[in-house]
Amino acid sequence: MTPRFTPGQLHVHSGLDDMMATARALRAVGRKIALVPTMGALHDGHRQLMRTARRLPGTVLTASIFVNPLQFGPNEDFDRYPRPLEEDLGVCRDERVELLFTPSREDMYPTGSEVTVDPGPLGRELEGAFRPGHFAGVLTVVAKLFNIIRPDYAVFGEKDYQQLTLIKKLVRDLNHDVKIIGVPVARDTDGLARSSRNAYLDDDQRTAAVTLSAALAAGARVSAGGAEVVLESARAVLDKEPLVELDYLELRGTDLGPAPSRGEARLLVAARVGSTRLIDNIQVILDEGE
Repeated sequence: MTPRFTPGQLHVHSGLDDMMATARALRAVGRKIALVPTMGALHDGHRQLMRTARRLPGTVLTASIFVNPLQFGPNEDFDRYPRPLEEDLGVCRDERVELLFTPSREDMYPTGSEVTVDPGPLGRELEGAFRPGHFAGVLTVVAKLFNIIRPDYAVFGEKDYQQLTLIKKLVRDLNHDVKIIGVPVARDTDGLARSSRNAYLDDDQRTAAVTLSAALAAGARVSAGGAEVVLESARAVLDKEPLVELDYLELRGTDLGPAPSRGEARLLVAARVGSTRLIDNIQVILDEGE
C-alpha cells in the first residue's frame, strides 16, 4: 500500500519500502524529486542546499538523514557525530521539506556491506589519502539513495568538492539518471565554511579555524601570479596559526586533475584544529605568471 502523501506537509519515512512506494507514486503522477542527502546536524549550509532544490520547477523537496558508517574510519568520529533529530526535523519543516528519509543502519546495510563502489584513483588522493576507504563509503551510500529514491535532481555542497567531483563521476560511469547540482560553499560571517563538525571547536579553536578560509582567500587574491604564488601566499597564512595542523594544501584543476597554467582551478585545504578535522576550498583563476 502506498503511504498517503499530502503536498506541503513533511512526511518522514524510515523504512525502505515506504520510501520507495512514495517516491514511485510521486513519479507516477508526474512529480519530480529533488534530493538533498545529509548526515543530519543540519545547519545554514544545508538550508542553502534545500533552498536551491526547492527552486527547481515541479519538484518535491526531499532530504535524507543517515550517518553512514561506511565513510568513517576506525579512529574517526562516527560514535560522537551529532544526531539532533528533533532539531533537524524543525529545520526540515522551516525549509518546507516534503519528504524525509531517515533509515537505520539495519535498513541500509541489512547484511553488512559486502559490495561497495570503487571510487577509482581520485578516491585515493587528497581526502582519500588521509581517510582510506572514505569515498568507497560515500559513493556506496549515494548509489543506494539514488536507487531507493530515484531522484531527478540531487543537490550537494561544493565544500566537499572532492566528494562532489566523485559523485559526478559515479553518475556518469554507472549511468544513474539524475542531474547533480553543486552549490557554493556556505560560510559564516568570518569566512569559516559551515560544517556540522564546527560544533566540536572550542572558542580558541573556532578562532584558529578561520585561518583555513583566510589562507584560501589569500591565495585567490594573487592567482594572476600563477600556481606557485597562490600556494606560497596561502601557506604563509596557515604557517602563522600554531593551532592549525595542516594535512594538505593543493592546487588542482576543476576535475581535480593537475592544475592548468591558465584558467579556472581549485585550491583545497585540509587541517586539524585540536581533534577536529576541517576541509575547505576555493575557486581560483590562474595566469601563467611572469
